[in-house]
Amino acid sequence: MLLNIPDLKNVKDMFKRIYLMLVIGVALACHAAPRKPIKVAGSNDLQPDEQESIVCKTVAELISNYNYKKVPLNDSISEVIFNRYIKMLDEGHNYFLASDIADFNKYKDVLDDDVKSGNLNDVFYIFNVYQKRYLEHVKYSIAQLGGDFDFNQNENFVYDREKLPWVASQAEMDKVWGLRTKYDLLNLKLADPDLAKDKETLKKRYENLLSQADKLNNQDVFQAFMDAFTNAIDPHTNYFTPSNAANFNIDMSRQLEGIGAGLNTENDYIIIKSIVPGGPADKSKQLGVDDRIVGVGQGKEGEFQNIIGWRIENAIALIRGTKGTTVRLEILPKGTAVSGKPKVVEMVREKIILKDESAKKEIKTYQSNGKTIKIGIISVPAFYIDFNDYRSGNPNYKSTTHDVKLLLDSLKQEGVDGIVMDMRENGGGSLMEAIELTGLFIKTGPVVQVRDSGDQIEKDKDEDPSIAYSGPLAILVDRFSASATEIFSGAIQDYGRGIIIGTQTYGKGSVQNAIDLDKIPALHDRVAEFAAKNTKIIATGSQSTFGQLNLTIAKFYRITGNSTQHKGVMPDIQFPSVIPMDKYGEDTEPSAMPFDVIAKTDYTKFGDFTAVLPQLKQLHDQRMAASASYKYLLEDIADFKKHDDEKSIVLNEDQLKKQREADDKKSLDNENDRRVAMGLPALKKGQPKPTNEDLDFLKKEAGQILTDYIGLDNKYTSTTGGGMASPANQ
Repeated sequence: MLLNIPDLKNVKDMFKRIYLMLVIGVALACHAAPRKPIKVAGSNDLQPDEQESIVCKTVAELISNYNYKKVPLNDSISEVIFNRYIKMLDEGHNYFLASDIADFNKYKDVLDDDVKSGNLNDVFYIFNVYQKRYLEHVKYSIAQLGGDFDFNQNENFVYDREKLPWVASQAEMDKVWGLRTKYDLLNLKLADPDLAKDKETLKKRYENLLSQADKLNNQDVFQAFMDAFTNAIDPHTNYFTPSNAANFNIDMSRQLEGIGAGLNTENDYIIIKSIVPGGPADKSKQLGVDDRIVGVGQGKEGEFQNIIGWRIENAIALIRGTKGTTVRLEILPKGTAVSGKPKVVEMVREKIILKDESAKKEIKTYQSNGKTIKIGIISVPAFYIDFNDYRSGNPNYKSTTHDVKLLLDSLKQEGVDGIVMDMRENGGGSLMEAIELTGLFIKTGPVVQVRDSGDQIEKDKDEDPSIAYSGPLAILVDRFSASATEIFSGAIQDYGRGIIIGTQTYGKGSVQNAIDLDKIPALHDRVAEFAAKNTKIIATGSQSTFGQLNLTIAKFYRITGNSTQHKGVMPDIQFPSVIPMDKYGEDTEPSAMPFDVIAKTDYTKFGDFTAVLPQLKQLHDQRMAASASYKYLLEDIADFKKHDDEKSIVLNEDQLKKQREADDKKSLDNENDRRVAMGLPALKKGQPKPTNEDLDFLKKEAGQILTDYIGLDNKYTSTTGGGMASPANQ
């Protein structure tokens, strides 16, 4: 995801137009469509509410009028939405019967009218039929556990049914789920031969599935359908319900306001699974891992709400809240009986920085021509920024660039000879951060071109002449490097500032802007009204009422004029891809925008690797030809492809046991081969892996390639003062 923030001129102008339209037009959305719910016996009969109808209609108007990719909401797109929704609910053809799909076909060409009018009754009917089937099939599996199982037959369980026809009858579906139950039970039996105990374990697992299904609410259904709707338009226009919007913004800022505790659910209890050092939970000295939270009270005197059996999202909404506010928790400490009296812990919420999800550094050493070369590696998980702090004018706002700048300063003080920026699996984030981060490595100049829906092109530049790091640089990318990562790595490549290493990137070349629907004038006045109706969740300031729309508003281009859309960034030195290229990437998305080109912008290259790349590739290839780790990497890729093509498994106990034992032995042998190749000791069967070991062969090789460059005599020189200098000239 690449998000802009509204400080660029074209974005300001666009949103002036959007909000003007909203004042005039979206007011019509405040009248919900007539509700004619279709009841489904056997389901929890979830139904849409007025709030969701308003949001659906508003999002449809925004997308129709202001999404960069213009897609008319007609019967053609209706069928796409329909197919995506059905696939989202039952991709593996494990729940719906063929008769259900035949029944649903009447909605194929009406969902476009439904979203425009805010009528969600049809999509809720489809979901309720899905839930009915889900509950029926899981209950059938529980009933099967009371019978006998013959594990000596040569039956095959087809676990991947996506390309098979929909199951024709309930009797045939019972056979499918009977084999699934047998497979689940056999898995447990292979680990523990006590069949009675295995049956009880599996029964509890199935009952937990029923319990989780019972906790689904209309917001879950709405989110699933809105995902199908927005992704039918383009893969990166997304609507988030209030709780999902809160989580998205935490991910973007790497910060939250709350108590600093990681939570999970276990047997209907909210369990503390981790505590952030220095946060309120840590400072209180009264909370521990595996303590159970049974009640939450707001302020010093607010009434406690019992949260046993609650969904974790709802519990989190109560516990999170605005910095400086008080929250009280009723706690059953680990080991305390369920009937025990809870203790009360009072805390003041604070801003929590998620350091484990921020940029990090390490140093690896290499030998080159008798010299020890130190390579600093900075891992960047995302282009994050604390939007609120930034907008408030706080100069110390949390961001990728600020964090990386500190890491660069530290690595320079430690005397590194080169830097590898590890951007693998970095899906992007803030457009501004992509520009700012590039500016740490170049003097000044354009970084990216942005074209809006009116074909206006803005050239976004690094205006700061200071350079945080001018030495040897490499960028490590993979198939999941996307969006802002592609802007950054593309600019570094275009300027000749660093070597790009890895695999072809994702190919996402679009810009989204986050719209808080609560702030739309036509909806703003209704926030308090809907908040007052919500009797289960107390508003704490951590969530919105109507949610958030990430709207695709522009397309970005490299300074060469090339889009990264579909094609991504091609590395200078290519690694084989562990991630299947035919399954992941923008070019695998049916609704993705095409590749195109605009005019090149004026820029001056800082350097040119043309002369040295052949030598670096040759050294890399020679090393790989003799590398056991490289051979194992290719074997891993081949094994993944082989297993990915498998669709079924045998349910004969002896055969499956032999197969599992062979697989386990092969897995351990493979693991030890890779460990020995990396200079680490082999593990014995059952021995846990040490937590502080680094088996990342590709990261090590990226550092070696940069070391090769440093050791070459014919390194290029920079005439602009901002290029890649030798270590002595930093």
